[in-house]
Parts: sequence; C-alpha cells; structure tokens
Amino acid sequence: MSTEKTNNNRMVISFLTIRKAIGFMGIFLPAALLAATFLVGQCSRIQDSISHYYFTIAGDIFVGVLCAVALFLIAYKGYDRNDNTWTTIAGVAAILVALYPTTQNDDAVCSVVHLTDNKARVWVHYTAAAIFFLSLSFISFFLFTKSRGQKTPEKLARNKIYRSCAVIMVACIILVFIATRDSIAQDADAIHAVFWLEWIALLAFGTSWLVKGELLLSDE
Repeated sequence: MSTEKTNNNRMVISFLTIRKAIGFMGIFLPAALLAATFLVGQCSRIQDSISHYYFTIAGDIFVGVLCAVALFLIAYKGYDRNDNTWTTIAGVAAILVALYPTTQNDDAVCSVVHLTDNKARVWVHYTAAAIFFLSLSFISFFLFTKSRGQKTPEKLARNKIYRSCAVIMVACIILVFIATRDSIAQDADAIHAVFWLEWIALLAFGTSWLVKGELLLSDE
C-alpha cells in the first residue's frame, strides 16, 4: 500500500513539474529571443512577430523551445482521454509552427537565415499557430476548470484565472488577425503589434499552466 502511495505521489510531482516547465517556457520565450538577438546578434530591432525570430541568430532558441513545449504537451497525461487528445493537438501544432517558418524576415540587419517565401509553408505556419493557441485556450477554459468533489476557495480562484487566460489568448488571436490585414498592417508593424500580442498570449498560456502546476493558489 505504501509503495502504491509513493508511486502516486511521484506521479503527481511529475505532472506538476511538467506543468511548471511548460508555463515557464511559454512566458520567457520572447524575453530569451530578445536577449539573444541583442546580446549575441547585435540586433536591437524588435521583429515583426515572435515567429520572425526564426530567421535571426535566436532561431535555434525559437525552434528548440517550441519543440520542447510540444514534447511536454504530447507526453503530458491528463485526467482522461479528452485531456490527452487536446494537449497532443496543441503539441503537434507547436511542432508545425517550429518546422514551417513564417514569411521571410525583411530585416536585413538581423536576418541570418534566408528562405524563399512559400504560400503553402506560410499557410501551415499560421494555421498551426492558430490551432496551438485555440487548443490551449480550450484546455484552460474547459479542462483546467474541472474538478472532483467540492471546489475549494483556491480552486474557485484558479478557475477565474484559467478562464481569464483563455479569453486573453482568444482575444490576442483575433487582434493579431486584425493587425495583419492589409489595410492596417503597416501601422501595426511600426509598433510591433503582432509581437506584443503574441507575447501577451504566451504570458496568458504560461500563467495558466503555472497555476495548474500549483505554483500559485495551491490547495492547502
């Protein structure tokens, strides 16, 4: 009996560690990209989007972190098959975002990788990015908020955070779509709107997983 309890405790700790790892990687990815391009690449210009860092000296960080998040999501085992399905969808989408780059970076100073634009590749990238964030929003809003038995005050507070994070992610996706429309894209690029919206979405994503990992508002 004690062995079974010990194994269960180890499994719980493993789940919490994975959740925290996913959360921290999501939150700090943009900062790591900025630091790498500025300190190593001598590139002080913020790129048009987080995805455009693929073409900079920080491209390996972008691909590496996304693939790590993807593997964690695919390996993650939730409470039931529904949890596993949605985290796997999000994980596969993250891999596609990493492996199918966005449009070529126009920043000649910061670019170290050059690819010919390909409509199919770019379509896969944007579709996968949308699926990634929408899947994470669904997980946060509908799956993280589930519970067994009576909800504690901490659980009720966590649910508010989960739902808020999900709404923020969806709102950011909509605003990114609006910002990339031809009529306002130039103004949006001037203030790097897509980059900041994507970072906000990643902050929401990371916060949701850190709370799920019981870094904050854990039950007493």
